[in-house]
Amino acid sequence: MYSKENFKKTVNHQQPDRLVVDFGGTAVTGIHVLAVENLRNYYGLEKRPVRVIEPYQMLGEIDEDLKQIIGVDVEGVFGKENMFGFNNDGPFKEFKTCWNQTVLVPENFNTRIDAKGDLLMYPAGDMEVPPSAIMPQNGYFFDAIIRQKPIVEEQLQVEDNLEEFGLVSEADLVYWKNASVELRQQGRAVIASLGGTGLGDIALVPGMNLKNPKGIRDITEWYMSTVMRSDYVKTIFDKQIDIAIENYKRYYEVIGDAIDAVFICGTDFGTQDSTFCAPEQYDDLWLPYYKRINDWIHQNTNWKTFKHSCGAVESFMPRFIKAGFDIINPVQISAKGMEPKHLKNEYGKYITFWGGGVDTQKTLSYKSPKDVKEEVLHLCDIFAKDGGFVFNTVHNIQANVPVENIVAMIDGIHEFNG
Repeated sequence: MYSKENFKKTVNHQQPDRLVVDFGGTAVTGIHVLAVENLRNYYGLEKRPVRVIEPYQMLGEIDEDLKQIIGVDVEGVFGKENMFGFNNDGPFKEFKTCWNQTVLVPENFNTRIDAKGDLLMYPAGDMEVPPSAIMPQNGYFFDAIIRQKPIVEEQLQVEDNLEEFGLVSEADLVYWKNASVELRQQGRAVIASLGGTGLGDIALVPGMNLKNPKGIRDITEWYMSTVMRSDYVKTIFDKQIDIAIENYKRYYEVIGDAIDAVFICGTDFGTQDSTFCAPEQYDDLWLPYYKRINDWIHQNTNWKTFKHSCGAVESFMPRFIKAGFDIINPVQISAKGMEPKHLKNEYGKYITFWGGGVDTQKTLSYKSPKDVKEEVLHLCDIFAKDGGFVFNTVHNIQANVPVENIVAMIDGIHEFNG
């Protein structure tokens, strides 16, 4: 209950008793499976294969013993199926990675090695159809394989880009209810990644879970379509949100207050130096749909809503707030305009920063443990005042981050929390 109550204070912009920490609650606040194993070895925990909980990015499960050491306050509920469209909950099998780590993966984690030595992944685990993702032989996670068919303008059908969205089944509702209620018993806050509202999320556009994706499935083509075919995209979003709201009604009937927050969207709007689109285009193409889903959630539930966007999105902060988002992640403090004190002073009363606790691009990966700890303490001093801050790194912790640096980050969190 202590974690859950501190979380509630935090997201309601009240000073919690201590800093709230998340690692593993979502697919954008996790730790790579190799880094998880390195942490377990460092702390002398039981040696066993780490389970891959998100195979696209090869994120590892953080078991209770490691959660206790880190001081994790948030549990994450994920769907039965993963990004590749097969059951993610087991049964499991052992798999030897190209970096020689033995991990646990779902039974339909079916792969082949191509002529170049790269690892191929298949939609729904079906090796009779073309692969949908590839991991380079010296890589640590998968990239989507673009399977875009030639586009004939007059034959474009909105339904083709809605194939992966549909009404939640009764079996899935039972799963979500059981999973949410079970995690609620841990005493931590719970965030659920219910899906269906990632409007134009480039991780989802290629349809890696689909055996024969139709519609606009090339990422470059999609970005061009937001300008060239904006009416087509708006129709997709309109139907997608209709489906999502109906699903959210069904989810809430079975989940109720067993969760505290919901992951709404992983659509990125920023690069290192700028935004992907003009603010006016965001207002026209995304804002109305985000507002519809946020309004429904706030009018009908007690859930907080979580928006992910990497990059230099300071100019979009007022727009994220206007859309009704309660939480922004990952707070990429190294991007242009994303200065921590400015963000906290300007927007800290209106939106919770979930992330931004240490820079993963330079500090965590390449600087000394002393530098890491000092940055953690400095950023916590800025972001944690008056609540509105959940500690996480700037996006997932990657494979080859020195374990001593991750430990220094954890030590910094503990020192800040007294």
